[in-house]
Amino acid sequence: MTEVTLPEPDRVEGAPHPRETDHLYGQGAAEAAFLEAYGTGRLHHGWLLTGPRGVGKATLAWRIARFLLATPPDQGGGLFGDPAPAPATLDIPADHPVARRMRAGAEPGLFVLRRGPNDKGDRLSAEIRVDEVRKLKSFLHLSSADGGRRVVIVDAADELNVAAANALLKLLEEPPEGATLLLVAHQPSRLLPTIRSRCRELRLAPLAPEDLAEALAAAGAEGDAVRLSVLSAGSAGEAVRLVNQGGLEAYEEIVSLFASLPRLDRPAALKLAESAAQRGGADTRLDLLLALMDLFLARLARAGVTGLAGPEAAAGEAALLARLSPHAAAARAWADLHQTLGARARHGRAVNLDPAALLLDMFLRIDQTAGALALR
Repeated sequence: MTEVTLPEPDRVEGAPHPRETDHLYGQGAAEAAFLEAYGTGRLHHGWLLTGPRGVGKATLAWRIARFLLATPPDQGGGLFGDPAPAPATLDIPADHPVARRMRAGAEPGLFVLRRGPNDKGDRLSAEIRVDEVRKLKSFLHLSSADGGRRVVIVDAADELNVAAANALLKLLEEPPEGATLLLVAHQPSRLLPTIRSRCRELRLAPLAPEDLAEALAAAGAEGDAVRLSVLSAGSAGEAVRLVNQGGLEAYEEIVSLFASLPRLDRPAALKLAESAAQRGGADTRLDLLLALMDLFLARLARAGVTGLAGPEAAAGEAALLARLSPHAAAARAWADLHQTLGARARHGRAVNLDPAALLLDMFLRIDQTAGALALR
């Protein structure tokens, strides 16, 4: 029987894994908050790292883990017996033994709690199951004898099923001595309130375009950082995905298509719709176009109320949004359509509707709404 190699659930395709990322961009405030707690002796046993997906939460968790496991506890070793000065950075040299072991996945003081294989072992489970938490409990029990620090990264805590969440809660209620738990959460509202209450929160913000540009360069991805910042909402992970999947070009195609509204260019619409049904990566292309359509409609609805806030995500976008959504009444119409088409897209994906048919139907409904607004 051929052994199945499963992807890492906490890796963004096309980007380095967080354990391989030495630098974190644009999150100096979160790092400083952790270092302040560490330096003043208020190191909480549980930390909840929150913020939008892809802004660096996992990278920060690995940086904190590397720092804690490589930095011996302060034992008053400063000059004349005074406490040593508090560290000013989470940076640990790449050639430090802990850093090398972590990159190799062989650091004995670290446990990463994440989704494991399903019952058949042929794909990843959709949730973090209680069996994985039992492995964590064994790790904490077996590693307690050495008396050193232990660090646990939970990525992502939103993926814990009910039994796993309750098992983790018991560890947070009675934390093992010397253990620090770092919970990555994209949607903290999905966590048990009791888990949230037992952790100190570090909230990470969306990246500014200049920070996003540096993060993209470090990941080996190239693209217009300003426009990628708009389309990704400041998420480096999402920006890398957009670069790899041609997201900038796809959004330009969408804006160009809708420039003809309220007289939709039917041949161009059919060509764009059929591009989602081509063999090889069709699901990826459909998901990309649906996500970008959702973003376009959201920006269209917002433009009728506040105008275009910030830079364009494609050439000519500002003029198009202003023309199609010139007032609050138009904004409401586009907001209603945004909700309707979002539900339509979810249903279409659930029942495996033909991608080209799904997209073409959406294009026609947008054209219909534009025509109705033009007659008002």
